[in-house]
Amino acid sequence: MVLRMYAHTLRPTPVPAPTVARLVGVVGRPDAVPPPLLMLLGMLSTQLGAAVAKHLFGSTSPGGTTTLRLGFAALILLAVVRPGLRLGWRTGGLVVGFGLMLALMNLSFYAALHRVPLGVAVTIGFAGPLLVGLAGSRRLLDALWAVLAGGGVLLISGLGGSAVDGLGLLFCLGTAVGWAGYVVFGGAVSKRVPGARGLALGMAVGALAVLPFGIAGSGAALVDPWVLLLGVGVALLSSVLPYSAEMSALRRMPARVFAVLLSLEPAIGALVGLVLLDELLAWPQFLGVAGVVGAALGATLVRPDRA
Repeated sequence: MVLRMYAHTLRPTPVPAPTVARLVGVVGRPDAVPPPLLMLLGMLSTQLGAAVAKHLFGSTSPGGTTTLRLGFAALILLAVVRPGLRLGWRTGGLVVGFGLMLALMNLSFYAALHRVPLGVAVTIGFAGPLLVGLAGSRRLLDALWAVLAGGGVLLISGLGGSAVDGLGLLFCLGTAVGWAGYVVFGGAVSKRVPGARGLALGMAVGALAVLPFGIAGSGAALVDPWVLLLGVGVALLSSVLPYSAEMSALRRMPARVFAVLLSLEPAIGALVGLVLLDELLAWPQFLGVAGVVGAALGATLVRPDRA
């Protein structure tokens, strides 16, 4: 199941004690927080970062917001992890592919946020890797979960009579493709580059890939002090803090439990959109979010090896 693959992608490997100390210094003392609560706080931080990013659109473009997020996140991770560059051609190619998927996922997500509610963008994006993972299964039950997730996406997209911006929907689909590629390439990179070094290098590649979009869409606004400050906030809330929380939680919980908690991401996105952005989804869209969350939970919990 793709959510469990994502969990194993993030599962940390032993890294030098000074690196761990610096990482803990960035997020306080995450190991003092119970793993399930840490996971929920990490997902909440991600969606809060998205809400802050949406407020940036008055001063900068979605490309500029993406550039600030990936750029600052890359600088922070590179300073903490200090990865080497001796990777080999094959590993280097995987890192580049990983970074390009990060760029596609984030650029499409912020472009979608410019046109559709947060809950819609998160849910359709989340359904991408979920459907890709289920498509490789030969179990009839997994096919039913895929149908449920697909039906949820159709409801969110306007099948139930709720109009959704067409271009925004295309950007949501780009987010889904990028998220699926992020999981696949991330799994390959994590096997070849230990610790968080693969993420730091991939984040740097992604930041370079979106830089032309940021310059073209925002220009001098990228160096405005207020925009830079909000960009640092988005990078911390949406990248550095959630990733650190997930790393800490995975050290103390099974990947299966992690996957179950991760299934709640679309619902948290819809809730944050409602509370902070006043984005009230129509009933068909709420049912669509529930369908995608239910498919993710079902595909994770109802397995042949379930104890």
